[in-house]
Amino acid sequence: MIKTKRTRPEASAAEAAAGQNWSSADVARIAGVSLRQLQWWDEQKVVSPHHEGHRREYAASEVVEIAVIAELRRKGFSLQKIRRVLKFLQKEMGKRVADLFAPGSEMHLLTDGRNLYLEESGQRVIDVLKNAKQPMFLVCVSDQVQRVTMSQRKPVKTETAVPMRKRAAV
Repeated sequence: MIKTKRTRPEASAAEAAAGQNWSSADVARIAGVSLRQLQWWDEQKVVSPHHEGHRREYAASEVVEIAVIAELRRKGFSLQKIRRVLKFLQKEMGKRVADLFAPGSEMHLLTDGRNLYLEESGQRVIDVLKNAKQPMFLVCVSDQVQRVTMSQRKPVKTETAVPMRKRAAV
């Protein structure tokens, strides 16, 4: 049986306008994960980037999703629970994580492993935490988006050849 890769959904208007794609190395640095972890998530179809030969290119929404995934993994969530979180966000909200809020707004993802809350108001976050019957995990999606947008502003490093000095004959 031949496996085929899913095609990546069309980029949002903001991504298309920016024309910004990230390499695996950039995504690993932003999200704080290893390159092997990114490769495994691609193989497991958690987040499937665009492939250019052997290179993986990530859109902004995928980078935000990876940052959220990495944060949930650091908090001890299994990959199966993370898949449920992402499916819920994509299916119920009809959008990707990065498209769920307007610039400058706060968005918090709270979960106890069973229930999922996506809150914009800090007061609502506090209310959910107060009324929780078991420990809740909080991921500030806004912070993850800010990490991605801040990485856009960094200048691209270029390597320049430095001419070697000739050794003086003694």
